[in-house]
Amino acid sequence: MTLRSRLAVLIALVLLVSAGVVVRANAPAVAGGERYSATIRRTEYGIPHIAAKDYGGLGFGYGYAFAQDNLCVLASWLVTLRGERSRHFGATAMSDDPIRPVTNFASDVYYRSVADSGVVRRLLARPAPVGPSDELRRMVDGYAAGYNRYLTDTGVANLPDPTCRGKAWAAPITATDIWNNLLDLNRMVGSSQLKDAITGAGAPEAEGPVERPAAGSNGWALGRQVTRDGHGMLLADPHFPWNGSRRFYQVQLTIPGVLDVSGGSLYGTPVVQIGHNASVAWTHTVSHAQRFTLYRLKLAGDRSSYMVDGRAEPIGRQEVEVPLQDGTVAGHTLYTSRYGPVLAVGRTDEVAYALADANAANLRAADEWLAMAKASDLTGLRTAQATHQGMPFVHTLATDTGGAAYFADASVVPHISDAKARRCAKPSPVPGLEAYVLDGSTSACLWGKDRDAVVPGIFGPGNQPELTRADYVTNSNNTAWMTNPSAPLTGYQGVWGKDRTELEPRPRVSLDMIAQRLSGADGLGAPGFTLETLQATALAKRNHTFELMRSDLLKLCRTHPTPTASDGTRVNVREACGILGKWDGRATLDGQGAILWREFFTRLRRPSKPGDPEFSPWRVPFDPAHPLTTPRGLKHDSPAVRQALADAVRFFQANRISLTLTPGRSQHYSSIPLPGCTEGEGCFDRVRMRGPLGTDGRYPEVDTGSSFMMAVELSPDGPRSRTILTYSLSADPTSAHHTDQTVLFSRGQWVTGRFTEAEIAADPQLRTTTVRG
Repeated sequence: MTLRSRLAVLIALVLLVSAGVVVRANAPAVAGGERYSATIRRTEYGIPHIAAKDYGGLGFGYGYAFAQDNLCVLASWLVTLRGERSRHFGATAMSDDPIRPVTNFASDVYYRSVADSGVVRRLLARPAPVGPSDELRRMVDGYAAGYNRYLTDTGVANLPDPTCRGKAWAAPITATDIWNNLLDLNRMVGSSQLKDAITGAGAPEAEGPVERPAAGSNGWALGRQVTRDGHGMLLADPHFPWNGSRRFYQVQLTIPGVLDVSGGSLYGTPVVQIGHNASVAWTHTVSHAQRFTLYRLKLAGDRSSYMVDGRAEPIGRQEVEVPLQDGTVAGHTLYTSRYGPVLAVGRTDEVAYALADANAANLRAADEWLAMAKASDLTGLRTAQATHQGMPFVHTLATDTGGAAYFADASVVPHISDAKARRCAKPSPVPGLEAYVLDGSTSACLWGKDRDAVVPGIFGPGNQPELTRADYVTNSNNTAWMTNPSAPLTGYQGVWGKDRTELEPRPRVSLDMIAQRLSGADGLGAPGFTLETLQATALAKRNHTFELMRSDLLKLCRTHPTPTASDGTRVNVREACGILGKWDGRATLDGQGAILWREFFTRLRRPSKPGDPEFSPWRVPFDPAHPLTTPRGLKHDSPAVRQALADAVRFFQANRISLTLTPGRSQHYSSIPLPGCTEGEGCFDRVRMRGPLGTDGRYPEVDTGSSFMMAVELSPDGPRSRTILTYSLSADPTSAHHTDQTVLFSRGQWVTGRFTEAEIAADPQLRTTTVRG
């Protein structure tokens, strides 16, 4: 930023402070003796642009603005992180974890054990980069103070959101609450999603298979060779939950001359996770790399200790007390080891299993995002990642004004070589936890060390998959090897995810979308990306499995017009075949055939009978020598395929559902019709519903999918961006911004980004508030 532009920003802030609405605290909300001041400017759709002279003020303004829109969601989540859900909502009710809920009692046992372990307190006592930086500490303190300022100003009894209005649990928060939230985010695909297995606290699922959360997100970084004007461009499309604490909040954060970043920030976090500044843009996709290992413990004779290198080590005990609704307290005992918590599952008289989570003591991610936001180019972004090494479970894709495209799995991964994994392998305690169960009876199976790793036991930057190109890098939750088909990333340890493996349909359609845009075969004009063609490509709603199977499906229709359903009924599928033959393969609101295809395709993959493996409908199997074109085709001569088609059509007929049922009539969020199709079908900007199509022709409400979409072009004159927050800014059903962007998303529209002072000031809907404390 030039001196002139810095002065312009400063002058604008002074003018806004003098002209805007001022909210003052009755008493100072201080951290380290520092008073807070921030300006909150809201542009169309309520998007906040927060500016302050320092980090504490910036956090204060952010916490205040966020509380205005989403206090109830965060208040509920902080009850969870404190282990107080049983007290407020009952022990047997399900928790508000948006990824994998458990009973409130199991949740409370887990989170109280985390708090009692002192891990956050120990990390806060460490200097950066293992502990938080001074800047981040001030932001967190300010964020909590800003949230509390809004709560005090408004009053619990007057909160606009009826979800928590007048509720005792809508209470002031502390900086520790925010640190706990940051730690839990980093543990999201590790120990935080294994609460049942860790606690065994009244959770009937604990003895059954452990389900890992489904990965989601698309990311493209486009370099100068593939963009029409030679600028770096980026597409962000994270697929996160549409409800609860893992939603994104759209925000711009500015300290004149120090920080200016715009993007998406997960609830309760004071930093931008996916976004851009004036010269760098980045996004993330969930990585396949392993985040934890299990260690199989050989129990000693008294079963109160375990053996390591021939010596007995005592199993630790942790007594947890959970307050209940009736005012009593329930106790629960957990067990610990040198590796981490001892699981409640898989234990016998001879063995037990302990969980070693590489993110168990990771608070570094927030500082890494803050440092990335201040980077002026990709070199600075790489330096930020190498310094903090805190990305918990995601790939990074980025570009800059120079037009380079960068990919790295710079995430936290336990240092396990393939040789060690083979040498130390032990059986799994339960289905779902088969990967990387190691022998805990010998220190030879401990995680290794890299000299460039910021903490022991993880891979350092020198051993991480990384690629920089002038054309593009991309990821849709596939392993790193097909980041760019012209330069496969191979030869890395298997803990990062296997190479030469089959691409799922969504990564395949992603690569095909780029290829068609670069050849001009997609009907969007001359080859190469512009911001406009990037937007159009991202929302094309292509169903790739239909594209790959369509010709064989029509063969089936011609040769078997009356296949037999699973109940023995002969079904006339001619009308259904006619509808599918006319469908263009796009899951638009009015796509007649989109839901019929989904119901057929879903039945295709089901096992023939319980216990059988999943059926593969592909006519041409996967060939690692041809990863972009295999598998393909449909086994149109297979009785299982014919039966799946008959069963799908029979379901529609039996329930008097039109075979032309469209996404617009069957998919919704807050009563708003939504386009899109599902992960398994090979849809780029996917949607997911928790449940099957009902007999009324409607699915349960969409709860996961494209969330904060951002297309940005980094030109020398400044960034141009388009965004859409699919579920809108506020979870408060009374807010004007509860579904306003959802309506845009339904129509395939975007919001024009406002980043510069001139763009913000030009918004006719601009509202300005100054908050102080």
